Amino acid sequence: MSIATNSGTRSLEMRILSTNGRVFLHQLGTTLAAAYGGLSNPRCRQSIAALAANIDGELREKIRPPTGDSGVCVVRGLHIDEQAVGRTAPIWAAVDGAASLPLDLQMLLLASMIGEPFGWQGQQEGRLVNNVMPAKGYETVQTGASSEILLSPHTEDAFHPHRSHVFLLACVRNFEGVATTISSIRDTELSDSDIEILSRPTIPILPDLTYGDLEKWGDPVPIPTLWERSDGLCMRYDPDYTPWAEADPDYRAAYERLGRELERVSRRLVLEPGDVAIVDNDMVVHGRVPFTARFDGTDRWLKRVNISMPDRPRPVAELTENGYDQQVDYLSLELK
Repeated sequence: MSIATNSGTRSLEMRILSTNGRVFLHQLGTTLAAAYGGLSNPRCRQSIAALAANIDGELREKIRPPTGDSGVCVVRGLHIDEQAVGRTAPIWAAVDGAASLPLDLQMLLLASMIGEPFGWQGQQEGRLVNNVMPAKGYETVQTGASSEILLSPHTEDAFHPHRSHVFLLACVRNFEGVATTISSIRDTELSDSDIEILSRPTIPILPDLTYGDLEKWGDPVPIPTLWERSDGLCMRYDPDYTPWAEADPDYRAAYERLGRELERVSRRLVLEPGDVAIVDNDMVVHGRVPFTARFDGTDRWLKRVNISMPDRPRPVAELTENGYDQQVDYLSLELK
């Protein structure tokens, strides 16, 4: 892993798994895969939750949300067998689920130690572990399947009140050293006036193109861009799916200043196979630098798991949002 910064931002947390921790997780993932065959088996899901609740010691210490205002930590050392998982698929739907299953189960064990993993029924067919790789035809589209453009900094699934509190990004393959960009709202320098303006529910955030037909989603609801958590300022930000140009001049100006600040404090995080970034989705926006995809089976491949943490409250007004009819599939089926 390497990190490059645009400014004097605070350092990121780095946590290294011991050999014993790495082997233990790998054995658990392999054993669960052999015993249950997949996540469609409710007993597999139940076993993940039960095992995660009883894991203690080093892993419990290493696998927790970021503790500082950088909002990101990197856990290094997850076992990745690049030969076993196979070549990078040309699109997420072509990933060999059986080959990926032991790794996916390891990620869900880690996620379950933090909170409740979930997937979106309207995205990647409800998978709890999403695959992020370039796809032909999406090179210049603002989604994770793009490659030739800068993937703009954004809150993951910013349009939805049940978006992840924290998410995991695990690197399977990254030969070309493509960087993930990260920016923490706590590193920015905004005026009190800008914070006040951007805390007003003025404009909506819409789902991206991976979620289907806009006409079926209902009326957009204005939401605040900035809000306060008990430990400090948070944000809900996705400029490419926000009609911010329709806002009043003061809001547009404040929104543009926020964008410049997020760019100023941005850093580039190059994940290597076995690195797992734990990202606070309320504090940090993330994106990706442009690159040239080869579509030859060797392209960058990340896996993502969304995590809900019900003990982290958000603005009460979010409870009235319809979420554009996007439904959540939790690891624990009884929570649905």
